[in-house]
Amino acid sequence: MFTNIKIFILNNMVAIIACILAIVTMFFVPIDKEYLYYIDFKTISCLFLISCIISAFKDINFFYAIARHIIIRFNTLRKSYIALLTITFVGSMIIANDMALITFLPLGYLILKETNNEDKEAFVFIMQNVAANLGGMLTPFGNPQNLYIYTKYNISNADFIHIMIIPFIVAIFLLYLSVIFIKDNKLILNRQDMKTSPIKEKVYIFLFVIAIFVVFRYVPLIVGLIIIPIIILILDRYAFRNIDYSLLMTFVFFFIFSSNLARIDAVNVFFSKLLERNVYFTTLLSCQFMSNVPTSILLSKFTNNYIPLLYGVNIGGLGTLIASLASLITFRNYVALNPNKTCHYLALFTFINVTFIAIESSIIIFLL
Repeated sequence: MFTNIKIFILNNMVAIIACILAIVTMFFVPIDKEYLYYIDFKTISCLFLISCIISAFKDINFFYAIARHIIIRFNTLRKSYIALLTITFVGSMIIANDMALITFLPLGYLILKETNNEDKEAFVFIMQNVAANLGGMLTPFGNPQNLYIYTKYNISNADFIHIMIIPFIVAIFLLYLSVIFIKDNKLILNRQDMKTSPIKEKVYIFLFVIAIFVVFRYVPLIVGLIIIPIIILILDRYAFRNIDYSLLMTFVFFFIFSSNLARIDAVNVFFSKLLERNVYFTTLLSCQFMSNVPTSILLSKFTNNYIPLLYGVNIGGLGTLIASLASLITFRNYVALNPNKTCHYLALFTFINVTFIAIESSIIIFLL
């Protein structure tokens, strides 16, 4: 029983912390009618729809089969590393950064194990983590905080891409530059095919397109909420068991937490003064201690200058382990495989992330 409780706490640590923070702020801001307006239900609904489809895809091994097929086409560790980065980077744009890591981190482990390059595991995992965090910044649904800001400020699709395109291109350059640290060893993979369901694949792709249109406001939200869950329920009711409900609840708790903070005068004055000086660096630093999702929710209460805020919560996902949920996912996977190499991982993780932050920030300062 205690083991199960421990596992539950570890797997839902961010949501539990968010819940505690929300409860604490309730002592300062008693529940009233304003609470009804705290939660952005469109953001929560869009995350739910995408999570439904991703879970259904995972049940038919869709992403794993595609990624494995792509990697098998390459015969060296270096080429497979490039493919792995590409899959994670592009995957985060489509299925969100945390989902991309959950799906593709095991492939990184497989490649290294097959080529007896386990010593590169920390480096590859960290670079996949960076690829997921930075790859997702180009699309509104690539990172959860993007979806919130995109909805909150009603940013047009063209403006969103225009804002993020230069940091995105810089990220591509830096990621592929890292290939110089990978040896060009021969790679042989087990060619056993993964079983998929062609009919379900086509249906889920259709549903995913609908979900994307909902996010981009081309299809009414209510249409997506009716069509997508019903069809998935018919084809695979078990898909609902694997939805990341912890992430959804984390958003709900952080909506309450940040909204309550915004109603506390002392906090309001503190953040307002910081944001008057520099929105980008205030956002960047806040992410290091509070994570990028709650930072985006909290600071949006104090500024309408969404461009540096958007830059800050995306680049701010790099840095400390708690800067983004994706980083915690990667760390948890690595430690499970290498429980005695935590310090080595943290040192390398910090060095790589600080390097990326420094380079990206120098570009963003010029843009601003």
